Amino acid sequence: MPKKIQLFEDKQVRTVWDAENEEFYFSVVDVVGILTDSKEPRRYWSDLKRKLTTEGSELYEKIVQLKLPAADGKNYKTDCLNTADVLRLIQSIPSPKAEPFKTWLARVGSERLDEIADPEKAIIRGADYYRAKGYTEGWINQRLQTIEMRKELTDEWKARGIERDKDYAILTNEMTKAWSGLSVQEYKQLKDLKKENLRDNMTNIELTLNQLAEVTTTAISKARKPETFSESKSIAKEGGEVAGEARKNIEQRIGQTVVSPLNASDKSALDVPLRTDETLTE
Repeated sequence: MPKKIQLFEDKQVRTVWDAENEEFYFSVVDVVGILTDSKEPRRYWSDLKRKLTTEGSELYEKIVQLKLPAADGKNYKTDCLNTADVLRLIQSIPSPKAEPFKTWLARVGSERLDEIADPEKAIIRGADYYRAKGYTEGWINQRLQTIEMRKELTDEWKARGIERDKDYAILTNEMTKAWSGLSVQEYKQLKDLKKENLRDNMTNIELTLNQLAEVTTTAISKARKPETFSESKSIAKEGGEVAGEARKNIEQRIGQTVVSPLNASDKSALDVPLRTDETLTE
């Protein structure tokens, strides 16, 4: 099930979308943290959960554990509730944020259903998100293209029986290292990143090369139809190598590396020209 970070008043709420039942599941700890402003929302939730159990509340039985990303970047089983049950949870927590949070819940669900019916709305919403963050229009256009290409690649991996997040990370790392010369972790270190999304901190040239690696990997995989993870790993490396050759060609022409330490702290700098005036006159 796809995982996503939603924002309520600039605070993160981890969510999982259940496509089969067309509903969201929300991290209970995140919801509790927002409603209570508690510095220890896990303890608050633990105490409340015991109270619900003692009272024989049906809400306790509705809790499901789903793997969600934690601060260290790893996925851990986390107590979650769907929208209807989060509304019931809110009734158990006295909070001035209850009503605005209910409104937010309704909007989140409505927006997701709108995006399913009309995917263009998701693209527009994504562009608005990056625009609000201060990215340039040129960079935004490039980033949205890479999101679509990434989805096509992950859909292809799913078709080959690859579903675990850990396996996606291994394949992505193999591909990234083949085109950039750096593992994902090394790339993040170069850009001085911790939990931030690597692609959101790439220049438009880096995004283009990463997209080429993903498109090529997707095409090779569809042509060969790999049956094992090892075969998919080799294909990911091949796709990355194609983009790696393009990177070397570009670097030779402009006389500098395109694997850049630039990050989103200077968003305008990420929208760099592929060719300089000097290159054009050579």
